[in-house]
Amino acid sequence: MSSSALHSSSPDTFFSNSRLYDTASSLLATAGIAINGNAPWDIQLRQQGVLERVFDQGNVGLGEAYMDGAWEAERLDEFFCRLLRARLDQQVKHVRLLAHALSAKLLNLQTRRRAWQVGKVHYDLGNEFYAAMLDPRMTYTCGYWKGAKTLTAAQEDKLDLICRKLDLRPGMKVLDIGCGWGSFMRFAAEYYQVSCVGVTISREQAQWGREHSLGLPLEYRLQDYRELDERFDRIVSVGMFEHVGHKNYRTYMEVAHRCLKQDGLFLLHTIGKNVRASVPDPWIDKYIFPNGALPSIGQVGDAVDGLFVTEDLHNFGADYDKTLMAWCRNFEAAWPRFSAQLGERFYRMWRYYLLSCAGAFRARDIQLWQWVFSRQGITGGYRRLS
Repeated sequence: MSSSALHSSSPDTFFSNSRLYDTASSLLATAGIAINGNAPWDIQLRQQGVLERVFDQGNVGLGEAYMDGAWEAERLDEFFCRLLRARLDQQVKHVRLLAHALSAKLLNLQTRRRAWQVGKVHYDLGNEFYAAMLDPRMTYTCGYWKGAKTLTAAQEDKLDLICRKLDLRPGMKVLDIGCGWGSFMRFAAEYYQVSCVGVTISREQAQWGREHSLGLPLEYRLQDYRELDERFDRIVSVGMFEHVGHKNYRTYMEVAHRCLKQDGLFLLHTIGKNVRASVPDPWIDKYIFPNGALPSIGQVGDAVDGLFVTEDLHNFGADYDKTLMAWCRNFEAAWPRFSAQLGERFYRMWRYYLLSCAGAFRARDIQLWQWVFSRQGITGGYRRLS
């Protein structure tokens, strides 16, 4: 969309003299955002009722209004970065969202039955779709951009970083909890000569992984992690803990503990939040990752209490901003292949998802952690390889 098109509406069209408009303008101004302004991160109102939807429904109203084409921002990622940096999401409270907050806090939304929902809704969108958006290895987690210039290099550097942190040796048997399309398992088998067992709740992922791992000592299982009960030299979990839920954190760690050999290492790669008491974003929960929940450092610490020694904690959450922006560029370039099948509203939903998350990581509102655990502590101490 051109800059002239974005700036074509007049504020007067949207009741600029109303109290609601004045309140919204004042709040947004604290974040350096204007309504129908000239900056690329300013919000451009296209239809009436946007502000009412936001003040009535919070993040859900904001996201759905964008999906409906009711507002635009040329730099959606920077709009969200500024909004979250100013903590505007904490200044508008919504009674309607109380039920969402209570259910996230009180109920177990990730039971064995419900755990499969995110696979069907999100990960089973189609392997062709994800292949167009991701790197050639189909790695759907944060890349490591310390020395990388491209998405492919950032993802391979991340996979190698994990292998080195785990001190993989030829002949080891590795468990991958939430293996996705198997990018880690294939990389580890190819470059570190290990065998791997991966579990996933996505049929599409398991099928793709099997088809692209011929000749490698890899096993893909369509299985809930709670069913695991066998021993491994190493355990890795990359981008799956976000689907576990606080009611199950301890159970998850107990599964990892019983499956890890006495002298083994366990690496957990997960998005995390800064505040323990916060609840999942309701728009993300409704449209992208049903029943998801981000852990805090304290919640992870509680879950491993008495089970593991925390050997290392590494935060490179700012790298997720670059990863998401790369995914968005790939998605937009490939969109003509999927537009007839998925439609304009999906396009706006997916773009909103990728760019709002990029803005959140840029604002440091959410983090990306790699934890390394041992069962009894490494004699002489653990040395991170980065």
